[in-house]
Amino acid sequence: MTNFVEELRWRGMLHDIMPNTEEKLNEGMTAGYIGFDPTADSLHVGHLTQIMTLIHFQRAGHKPYALVGGATGMVGDPSGKSDERNLLTNETLAKNLQGIKDQLSRFLNFGDTGNDAVMVNNADWLKDYHFLDFIRDIGKHITVNYMMAKDSVKKRLEGDGGAGLSFTEFCYQLIQGYDFYYLWKNNNCLLQMGGSDQWGNIVTGTELIRRKDSGTAYAITTQLIKKADGTKFGKTESGAVWLDAAKTSPYKFYQFWLNASDDDVKKWIRIFTLKTKAEIEALEVAHDAAPHLRILQKALAEDITIKVHSEEALETAIKTSEFLFGNGSLEFFATLNNEQVMEIFEGIPQYQIAKTDLENGLDASTLLAEQTKIFTSKGEAKKLIQGGGVSMNKEKIKDGSTVYHTANLLNNRFLIVQKGKKNYFLIIAD
Repeated sequence: MTNFVEELRWRGMLHDIMPNTEEKLNEGMTAGYIGFDPTADSLHVGHLTQIMTLIHFQRAGHKPYALVGGATGMVGDPSGKSDERNLLTNETLAKNLQGIKDQLSRFLNFGDTGNDAVMVNNADWLKDYHFLDFIRDIGKHITVNYMMAKDSVKKRLEGDGGAGLSFTEFCYQLIQGYDFYYLWKNNNCLLQMGGSDQWGNIVTGTELIRRKDSGTAYAITTQLIKKADGTKFGKTESGAVWLDAAKTSPYKFYQFWLNASDDDVKKWIRIFTLKTKAEIEALEVAHDAAPHLRILQKALAEDITIKVHSEEALETAIKTSEFLFGNGSLEFFATLNNEQVMEIFEGIPQYQIAKTDLENGLDASTLLAEQTKIFTSKGEAKKLIQGGGVSMNKEKIKDGSTVYHTANLLNNRFLIVQKGKKNYFLIIAD
């Protein structure tokens, strides 16, 4: 058994901890849980801190419980939010729960013995709990004054929007508090963990346990991850970075971590990998000696892509990166289907042409200036081509009169134009 709290501490993950929690954990195997809100059928990188917390918890010899909020997902948590969330239908909720369960199973060892992880759904104990019974049995132990004092409630009540806070969301902390009580009572779950925005909800649970059964429970929260430039972690121009390959391709997932700033990556490699302190410090020395090689970014991106997807997915992501930004071959491109091609070139300028236009052949300057408008004029196209600055399908175009036919189409549909080193364009012939 290792010191779980110390592991969080040196990795820069620890935010708040209730007194005596560390001492209690060091006494022996302890059950603890983290809740996951099923707002979508996939988790995203914003959830990875909590997933890593559970991994560290299990590796330290403790018993992790992963709670999926089948009941609370129908209510909505006001913590860290400025607006009330849309409520979920039963069908959507069931789909989301299954997706989250499948993903968590990739990170934790689930089973029935020792410190095997256990997955629970709060709908199992809340769905048949009648409202009047709940407010009689549970509500009487927590005062409105206590609930109003929570930051998550005060911020919503004092918000500029004037929308306030519905009774539905106001009750959330009481329901989450009961989750903790239930797991404490029935599963000997002594600890609840979560992000720092969950502190108020978590301590409501410890307070309920104290007031209702004179019991003792514990709490730990982790740092909310922020990017050094002030932008939100886990968001890109195209939206959230999902753990589901169908929502965020392994290539885009890999690129998200590869593009981390030096300031961010030195924090993230501690949080999102299981590398030891010595391994990380060695990587930092190598990185600082040659920052342009992006040693830390590559180590982080490779580690987490394998963990979330697979080694095969990582290999494809690396080959895709090499194809776009290095000396990758056209043979690799031939292994991609149309959907994968469109994923790779998402956000890159695309032009549609008729395949019949290529049957008789088109010279490069006409194709690039008239058919697609990659260049504003034939003269501009010819000038840059003559300077050796334009490539078609990874080969330099020799001159503006070079003719292209349907035989030049990759996968019988695509032409890849490269202007300079980094400016890509995709021509789609249908």
